[in-house]
Amino acid sequence: MTARVTLSFDNGPHPDVTPQVLDLLAARGARAHFFVLGKHLDDPARRRLVERARDEGHLIGNHSFSHSAPLGRDARPDAVEREIAATEALLADLAPGPKRFRPAGGGGALGRHLLSPRAVDYLVDHGYTCVLWNSVPRDWVDPDGWVPRALTDCDGLAHAVVVLHDVPGASLAGLPAFLDALRDRGASLVTDLPADCTPIADGRVVADLRDLVAG
Repeated sequence: MTARVTLSFDNGPHPDVTPQVLDLLAARGARAHFFVLGKHLDDPARRRLVERARDEGHLIGNHSFSHSAPLGRDARPDAVEREIAATEALLADLAPGPKRFRPAGGGGALGRHLLSPRAVDYLVDHGYTCVLWNSVPRDWVDPDGWVPRALTDCDGLAHAVVVLHDVPGASLAGLPAFLDALRDRGASLVTDLPADCTPIADGRVVADLRDLVAG
């Protein structure tokens, strides 16, 4: 079992799911990253969930506004403004920094579809850390069976960054068992990130981006 696991939850907040996820984490003294969608943040109830997550020690990040397409495949000339900047504006008073952005992966794949050159420029100019992943157990496809895949991933990694989702039909059913299995195996739940999952750190390009940026 890996000694270190960073949990992350994408695509929320959701009024029915996120409170239960927060309750489960609180009961176990665990903290996580929540990468939220800007399109949810006009709803005052969902904004309060982001405030709750922040106040309980979780880290809040930008996961684009619409999650409609990875930025490397988004042909709109103003895609960066519509997706990253629009969400940044909505998060400004909820999570002023440090700024974290997780690109939409289109099913969790890594590749040149993740970012556009303009997206990289924006992340650098605005001091973002770009947060990738090394474990995608596909909870949204198999909400009852994702846990063994996640544990297998964690077994093989020195520091696992696990992508889960705080939306209906995803991580919630298996989350108690997963958290308890990590505890029983002696894993440390942490919020720091391994260098191989942060190719842009605080606005600095710190890794080769050629395999992550559309040509």
